[in-house]
Amino acid sequence: MKLSPVILAGGGGTRLWPLSREHYPKQFLSLLGDNTLIQNSLLRLDGLNTSVEVSEPVIICNEVHRFLVAGQSTQISRAISRFILEPVGRNTAPALTTAAMDQQAQHGDAIILMMPADHVIKNHDAFQLAIAAGVEIALDNKLVTFGIKPTSAETGYGYIHIGNETQTINNHAIHRISGFKEKPNLSTAEQYVLSGEYLWNSGIFMMKASVWLDKIKHYQAEIYNACLSSFEKGTADGLFFRLNEASFTSSPADSIDYAVMEKLSQDNDENLAVIPIDVGWSDVGAWSSVWDINDKDANDNVIEGDVLVEDTHHCFIRSERGLVVTIGCHDMVIVDTDDAIMIADKSKTQEVKNIVDRLRQQNRSESLLHRKVYRPWGSYDSVDTGENFQVKRLTIDPGKKLSLQLHHQRAEHWVVVKGTATVTRGDEVIELHENESTFIPVGMKHRLENATDTLLEIIEVQSGKYLGEDDIVRFDDDFGRE
Repeated sequence: MKLSPVILAGGGGTRLWPLSREHYPKQFLSLLGDNTLIQNSLLRLDGLNTSVEVSEPVIICNEVHRFLVAGQSTQISRAISRFILEPVGRNTAPALTTAAMDQQAQHGDAIILMMPADHVIKNHDAFQLAIAAGVEIALDNKLVTFGIKPTSAETGYGYIHIGNETQTINNHAIHRISGFKEKPNLSTAEQYVLSGEYLWNSGIFMMKASVWLDKIKHYQAEIYNACLSSFEKGTADGLFFRLNEASFTSSPADSIDYAVMEKLSQDNDENLAVIPIDVGWSDVGAWSSVWDINDKDANDNVIEGDVLVEDTHHCFIRSERGLVVTIGCHDMVIVDTDDAIMIADKSKTQEVKNIVDRLRQQNRSESLLHRKVYRPWGSYDSVDTGENFQVKRLTIDPGKKLSLQLHHQRAEHWVVVKGTATVTRGDEVIELHENESTFIPVGMKHRLENATDTLLEIIEVQSGKYLGEDDIVRFDDDFGRE
């Protein structure tokens, strides 16, 4: 028997716009310290010691995020046993089901530890002790969840109603679950906290793969069958495992709580348990949460970037572009990125999602992408654009190259500003050094490569009647893109 950590990295993080975007959501952001949330999720597994062997983690993410996830794990030198790629988001129940099928196929059976990638846990030691206690419960065929001892009446969290204490393991009390409660209004949340009978629902679950598959098959056969088909028809590409799109898309979208856990609690099933924990947890679900978890100055401000304040208190201010100055501001969130500025009352940050919905309705790119867009070979920054032209700054990582491609509707002019570029231009291959340039006419096959061990930076000027990213015909690509 093994313990298989499964990190769920498919969230959208819309309430943390404009920093979090659909193609670069919050799990890839550094919101507490230098590491990103997904990197911290991996790092908190270091040194985990339980009564069963701990496997290298599995990460479940959307297909479009696969290179971001792989790149961030590589940056901190953490090995991943498998990247399970979802073609579309279907919530946590299908994600856990496919992970359980994968681990059962790999290990015969395994204890699954399902954790969201976009949460903060400050006390790693306390968290690991709770996980070790949970393993002992899961070995007894129980479905285990971890509840957070509430510190305030939060309306942004779901709650777990705890029942009688059944046993104690390693100083951790194990309770039955009397029920799950959705996000309450403020008065209800206050009642929950005063009663002492409720915990915040952390979204962290643990159980044997076989136990979960038995329960999901019993309560949600449609989810089980769709996931089984998508897994059996899935394809492996190195560490990437692509679920079958048609089968997975046919699965109902449902959470672990709704699909199984709530039904078990209503049946008074003895196999359901919760472990109360106090580990410095936050789901970082809104900018007010980011303010709460970070260190503050003497006036209770969290300040990041080039910021100058006067008579400013209880604010979160982050600048990624240039100088931000505040005078007489109180209880506000101000986030300045390269292409958007958000200013909000700190008590209204749950409503940021409404703005993102409006951006989507208007088909605005600010809901999807930053000005700087990450690619498996590096990134590009759209510096300027106008009628019939676009200027980008390309950064190519050492040893990486773009696809061999051509464009039907645009020409490109490349200027090397840092490093050395190996350029395929039609039938010729040339080497360009700093301050040297080349021109790629419309319809010419071309490729840009960084064959060195240092960063390569290129200024690319595109010209033509149409400059969309879909005007690319790829002939060869290291990253399997069509």
